Amino acid sequence: MIKVNAMGKLCPEPVIMTKAEIEKGAAELEVLVDNDIAVSNVTRLLEGKGFSVALTRNDNERKLTAKKISGCEVPASSSKRDELLAILVAHDVLGGNDKELGEVLMKAFLGCLSKLSKRPAVMAFMNEGVKLVMPDSSACDYIKELEKAGTKILVCGTCTTHFNITDKIAVGTISNMFEIMEMITGADNTLIF
Repeated sequence: MIKVNAMGKLCPEPVIMTKAEIEKGAAELEVLVDNDIAVSNVTRLLEGKGFSVALTRNDNERKLTAKKISGCEVPASSSKRDELLAILVAHDVLGGNDKELGEVLMKAFLGCLSKLSKRPAVMAFMNEGVKLVMPDSSACDYIKELEKAGTKILVCGTCTTHFNITDKIAVGTISNMFEIMEMITGADNTLIF
């Protein structure tokens, strides 16, 4: 069994360390982390790569024990149906210096996006953009509509920790820079706001 000690490592290092061992051919892993965001991120990676995962906790240590499920390969992507669009949102407003106008424009943009027949495959929220997934955001309901319609919503865990809002997000999955970059660079087209 391969052991990955990611204790004290900041996001996205636990995911990167685990992925490196998977790429070397590890079929059984024990990953040590010290926070729940890392547990969530590493678990998603492992399950996405065809591993079964068990979690045990001991004080500040969380141990993920993972074993490759025989014959279980998760396809990288299904046959290409349409071009995939990714959107990276790094601000809670759209545009320049007028915050009031920027908030109105962002809400209108997300509202229109939620009504389109072809929606983005993934939206990632970083920096001040994470404030849009809070329940008191005027755009949160549109983001919920997008998620319900199949858009994967990723929210930067480092950013929610910085703003002290991790337990307040109302939509999406707390994620990490590595997963966000993998999803965005895997898309055919990317918009950045």
